[in-house]
Amino acid sequence: MHTSIPFSRNIPLRHNVDIFIAGGGPAGVCAAVTAARAGKKVFIVEGSAAFGGNGTSGGLPMFCQMGDGINYLADGLGREISQKLRAAGGVAYPHTDLNEQAAGWIIYRGEILKRVYDGLVEESGANFSFLTQLIAVESKNGRVDHVICWGKSGIFAVQAKVYIDTTGDGDLCAWAGATYDKGDPAGLMQPPTLCSMWAQIDWDRANAAGHGIWQAEAFVEQAIRDGIFTVPDRHLPGMIPVGPHTAGGNIGHAFGVDGTDERSVTKGLVWGRKVLVEYERFYKQYLKGFENMELVGTAALLGIRETRRIHGDYELNLEDFKSRAIFPDEIGRYAYWVDLHQTQAGEPGMAEHLQQRQLLKLAPGESYGIPYRCLTPKALQNVLTAGRCLSADRSIQGSLRVMPGCMITGQAAGMAAALAADLPTPNVHEIPVKELQHRLAHIGAFLPNRPS
Repeated sequence: MHTSIPFSRNIPLRHNVDIFIAGGGPAGVCAAVTAARAGKKVFIVEGSAAFGGNGTSGGLPMFCQMGDGINYLADGLGREISQKLRAAGGVAYPHTDLNEQAAGWIIYRGEILKRVYDGLVEESGANFSFLTQLIAVESKNGRVDHVICWGKSGIFAVQAKVYIDTTGDGDLCAWAGATYDKGDPAGLMQPPTLCSMWAQIDWDRANAAGHGIWQAEAFVEQAIRDGIFTVPDRHLPGMIPVGPHTAGGNIGHAFGVDGTDERSVTKGLVWGRKVLVEYERFYKQYLKGFENMELVGTAALLGIRETRRIHGDYELNLEDFKSRAIFPDEIGRYAYWVDLHQTQAGEPGMAEHLQQRQLLKLAPGESYGIPYRCLTPKALQNVLTAGRCLSADRSIQGSLRVMPGCMITGQAAGMAAALAADLPTPNVHEIPVKELQHRLAHIGAFLPNRPS
């Protein structure tokens, strides 16, 4: 019996561009718009039916903190996205933060965010394709020559001067030969969540009873003792109000899932749909305002939190977070706390998570720097990475993986790719970093420490 078969065919070279981007989450969108506005020919592919990743197709209707309480850290495109979202009526109930300087968490309506992203990419002039998967990368001696994509029309090739990996999972980099870490020392990763949408919730009643957005975890231990849950999962991120009677559910974990294996993701999706029956029972039985709640639907994507972390020229680490590090090649700063979800069910979970949140949290006005070297894979010359697969240890990945962090690094990768594409032999390790910082500052990036 054969364990492998040869496969070879001639396919069309459909796109020859300056910059190819794999993955249309917030990092990919910001990279594409930035590079296209810089005058480059860009093609970006997204495997789902919309831009936005976990924030749209993944059903999570919330940007974590956009700033540090004083400064707007996700400035430039992050601020533009926020403002366009507000102007389109996309900021949801309740209006959690209307102060652009304080820049707190933003709860939004996902369908409106999809249109905001569509408009930004269309208006930038970048070419794009939904329902299109990256399936192979052809590289030699550290340079990617072309990539292979698949869509409903078949298999096709794309050739570019510079490639950006914003897949979240580091697929392009890994398939091109970059080295990486995945999960903790035992290979265990933060569990994903299949987000959900719920209706018929009385938020006024819930808030009056003290059973609002994140209060449900106080009842989880009793529910576990009462046999409500098949798996004793003590960490409950909670229900997010997107309307007076609707909520986005960031509830339930699928433990043991490897987001780089479709077979494992399939099991996670099935479990995620199954376990929501238990969470519906939990909310109805233990919390006021949820007695008549009704499941509207589950997300089209499983909300993966962690997979590969590509080895770059620098690995951002926990000590950098603690020291509020400043780097000469800074391309942005961020301040979200170290948000690691427990890897196995039955661990202390929520208590450990809350302790970590208090110990690894920055005060208002504090942030840590993100060096450009986190975006440059060691082994590859014409490839950049941004978003949750950039070069960092697990702790910092737990902070930077959220959407505003992806916006910051995606914007920087797009501008760096535009600079690299202008070199006689494009090489992301050889671009003038001061010029990169200058151009990023010109479009509004928060860079208080850049050299004059």
